[in-house]
Amino acid sequence: MTKHFRTSVMPSAMPALVRGHMTPQPWQGWRRGLKGLAGPARDLGPPPAWQGAAQRRRGALGLAMLAVTLLALGLQWSHRSPAEMGLAELARSALLALLFAWVSAGFVTALMGWRRLLAGDAQALSVRTDGVPDPAARTAIIMPICNEDVEAVFAGLRATAESLTRTGRSAGFEFFVLSDTRDAGLLADEQQAWQRLAAQARQDGLPPVHYRWRRRRSGRKAGNVADFCRRWGRAFRYMVVLDADSVMTGRCLTQLVDLMEAHPQVGIAQTAPVGCGQQSLHARAQQYASRVLGRLYVHGLQFWQLGDSHYWGHNAILRVEPFMKHCALARLPGRGGLSGEILSHDFVEAALMRRAGFEVWLVPELDGSYEQLPGDLLDELQRDRRWCQGNLQNARLIAEPGLRPVHRALFATGAMSYLSAPLWLAYVVLGLTGGDAALLPGSSENPAMLGLWLMTGVMLLLPRLLGVLAVWQRGETAAFGGRRALLGGALLEALLATLQAPVRMVAHSLFVLVALAGWKLEWKSPLRRSHAIGWREAWQRLGPWTLGATALTAVLVLIEPAMALRLALLTVPLMLAVPLVVATSQAAPGRWFGRLGLWRVPQERRPPQVLRRTAGLQGLRLTPISSAPRRLVEPPRQRARYRLHRRLNRLPALALGLPMLALALGTPATSDLSSAPVLAPSAVPVELLPTAVGAATAVRQLDVGLARQAATATAGGKTRKNRPMRSSRSRA
Repeated sequence: MTKHFRTSVMPSAMPALVRGHMTPQPWQGWRRGLKGLAGPARDLGPPPAWQGAAQRRRGALGLAMLAVTLLALGLQWSHRSPAEMGLAELARSALLALLFAWVSAGFVTALMGWRRLLAGDAQALSVRTDGVPDPAARTAIIMPICNEDVEAVFAGLRATAESLTRTGRSAGFEFFVLSDTRDAGLLADEQQAWQRLAAQARQDGLPPVHYRWRRRRSGRKAGNVADFCRRWGRAFRYMVVLDADSVMTGRCLTQLVDLMEAHPQVGIAQTAPVGCGQQSLHARAQQYASRVLGRLYVHGLQFWQLGDSHYWGHNAILRVEPFMKHCALARLPGRGGLSGEILSHDFVEAALMRRAGFEVWLVPELDGSYEQLPGDLLDELQRDRRWCQGNLQNARLIAEPGLRPVHRALFATGAMSYLSAPLWLAYVVLGLTGGDAALLPGSSENPAMLGLWLMTGVMLLLPRLLGVLAVWQRGETAAFGGRRALLGGALLEALLATLQAPVRMVAHSLFVLVALAGWKLEWKSPLRRSHAIGWREAWQRLGPWTLGATALTAVLVLIEPAMALRLALLTVPLMLAVPLVVATSQAAPGRWFGRLGLWRVPQERRPPQVLRRTAGLQGLRLTPISSAPRRLVEPPRQRARYRLHRRLNRLPALALGLPMLALALGTPATSDLSSAPVLAPSAVPVELLPTAVGAATAVRQLDVGLARQAATATAGGKTRKNRPMRSSRSRA
């Protein structure tokens, strides 16, 4: 193995160190934070010009939410006054008020996004710059990766570098691949791919491409980025963060730098990435929805937030100096799943940047920013499981002193995006067990309640109609396959979303319960390429839900058939969950839809050059790597233990007494069940546990092979050994 790395890694993996400090400050916690809220506000200087408009807009949003909520409560109370309600009905009224406020916020946001998309926004951050680029404004384009698809990573990276070179302004940019990979085979593939790309970059005049592997993998992605900042951050004014599936055009990158140069008060500028690159039915539906409907919400969010906006962790540019000074993340105190390292670090970093006085802007006007979306519903839910735990974790920081009110609200809405699922479920359950059946969906016992559910449907469906209308008004129908294809795609996407909504609701409810129960989460890399889900896998994940929904329906049909009919919108999709997941994960039906013009998006009709280049490069397979290095992290005894671990997790969920946790916990390939003592006795991922005897030797061999990234160099016609590079022995 040492010989393999010695011959496959080039000597100039990373530039010289330019060390700096990035020291986290401890969190104050709820008690101290609430005391700090009562103290004087932090002085951020004179308010920016957009602040007054932002306050007026947020006030209008609050009034709209209040009006819709009061209307919903009035309709409910017209059936029975609060004085006549029992405890269960009062609880349902409280849930109704909270959930209607939540739904109305999304509805009004989409409405304002439609207005902004068509009419523009005078308060928006200008992306037009006429100044001469400053040659001292050096920019690092970093891509943190961990056990990713090597071919896809370096294909997107090379396509981005080539696009940047074509702008004629690539001199101030450098690329950095920051690897946390622990699979030895993938690690060898990464270094082989980097060697090829680095050589091609020098030959073709592309920006330099560097590679760094971390020996100590602390802090996950945020720790990886912080480690880069401490070692090389002071050498750069800006930093563009990419995900492993991110692709950006050179024009978009240079526009981001120009924007930051023109607006020195901006600390983070976030683009709105466009989903692309997948062919399964599920992925095509999501790509279509993100282009037609999703952009309304993005523009709507920017309408309310202005300079207090989101940061999504990738496809964004950051000002390095304030990021290093103010955005280091300390561990959350305590035990359990909501403590420790911060998972959804991006929202927190945006809040800290804004607390320091720098603005955070969402810039949806910039084109040329792309990402991949999950290829199937199971992959989407696995991603949502991570996001759920991270957003609930961030809610602990709501009372942190100095944060802007908008970012406190963002922490709350981030948690509510997942808490809303169990709240809706509780609303339905209360109606079944102790509430009023007239309040359930489909009830005709009270005409006012019919109006309530009609209002709910309007708020959920009207944004989709506005998305289609915006495409029509902007003259973009041809890019979406024509008017018939646009309308047909909208109807089919709404139908698919209706079928998937109960599955998402149950899954998110379980994710919330798992997170609040204190189960630890091992954050693993998602699958970047779509793959067909088999019947067996789908049944293992969703079979208990199908059985539960079927049993509930059978009982209701025998006891109260009318109730079974009212709940059909919830139970029927759960009964069809397995075939739905299998069918929508297939690529062949997705391509057939594309040939019919359904769910087509503009980047398919006229693919940008950077996407065409990425797809072409991914057709060139890397040289297969021997499986021998993998034995270092999977010795024979450990492989046997790993197989036993998988067998235990493949037992029927009902037999284990966990009928609804099969998807929430996942399989060993996608999640770490570290808090289940029988299934996983160690918090370390089971596939990375070497035997006790061979641990030191295996780790040492892996470390030596990677540390010698400068193992060969030619001087005077002879090959000599160099000392190991310091950058390969990075300390977190």
